[in-house]
Amino acid sequence: MTNSLAITGRDPATGNGLRVTIADGLFVAVEATAEVGEAWLAPGLVDLQINGYGGLDLNLGEITDELMLDLCRRMAGIGVTTFLPTLITASEASIVSALRAIAAARAALPIVRHMVPGVHVEGPSISPVDGPRGAHPLEHVRAPSLAEFERWQAASGNLVSMVTLSPEYAEAPAYIAALAGQGVHVAIGHTAASPDEVHAAADAGAVLSTHLGNGAASTLPRHPNFIWAQLADDRLTASFIADGHHLPADTFKAMLRAKSLDRAVLVSDTVALAGMPAGIYEQVIGGTVEVSDEGRIGIAGTPYLAGAGLPLCANVAIAADMADLSLADALRLATSNPGRFAANRGRLEVGAPADLITFDWQPGARRLGIRDVWVAGERIVSA
Repeated sequence: MTNSLAITGRDPATGNGLRVTIADGLFVAVEATAEVGEAWLAPGLVDLQINGYGGLDLNLGEITDELMLDLCRRMAGIGVTTFLPTLITASEASIVSALRAIAAARAALPIVRHMVPGVHVEGPSISPVDGPRGAHPLEHVRAPSLAEFERWQAASGNLVSMVTLSPEYAEAPAYIAALAGQGVHVAIGHTAASPDEVHAAADAGAVLSTHLGNGAASTLPRHPNFIWAQLADDRLTASFIADGHHLPADTFKAMLRAKSLDRAVLVSDTVALAGMPAGIYEQVIGGTVEVSDEGRIGIAGTPYLAGAGLPLCANVAIAADMADLSLADALRLATSNPGRFAANRGRLEVGAPADLITFDWQPGARRLGIRDVWVAGERIVSA
């Protein structure tokens, strides 16, 4: 054992002292202690949906090693130690190029390799219908193709670990079954599917709902509809954007109760303007976009959202406030639960990768105040 390091903080589950020992990039001891520090201590956050952050955009066709390194550092700075870069609907050539670039960055940079265990491709087989399609470009929406998926994997070295699609395509069940058979996590999202199509997707092996309640038509039949179907299907774990903008508090609380804490995760779904100063920006996707002081990103002069602007450390705090969750339960939704879909990360257990955060928090806070971050046992951020 080399370079052993002990870190002490407050256990979110009990409020008592907790000490973890790190060696060789792993947790080698996790134990209670009489020493209680000021800061809370938890596994690093796990985000299954990152489109960009702080001016860095994964969907403009300009991914480099430097961009990926910068993005990893920015993610660590907000407490995220594992994330899935998310590529939205685009031409096959664009998706393949982005996948190659991310794979090259992982090969060249150990921190990228550790923090990015896979890639989430959100599309291109989403609903072509206005509303459910969201901001995804209609000209690139297309039916699922296993041959195309195989080309993604060939270009990236099997890096695609999550795919979001709409099951309203006739090809969807066979496509889902094929991906699930390869260990890829298939999610339902940006859909206008019928309840029968939702359940058929779960029958075929779909395991997630992507940002449930968003990427949907503004009006729906009271019942049945695809939201009720996804809430009711216990085979589907739902991801939620709990930033206070994408879902009202009552809606989020009711959806969370329907899915249960076991089948829910938080995602940030941040775009490139997340973390940027308030103001008006001109975007390739979205046009004239306004970032508010509260981090809301919307199409200027309209009530419509243009992406998510708050990081996962804010979603955790806001989720706790909106749904009356304990700190431990809110953290679970952003650590071990999403970790099931990202290399089994987000666990504060002996033998797990030493990804760790310390932070300040109190009830009613709008974000976790990140102090220190360790990625694979290396301190990345120091207060």
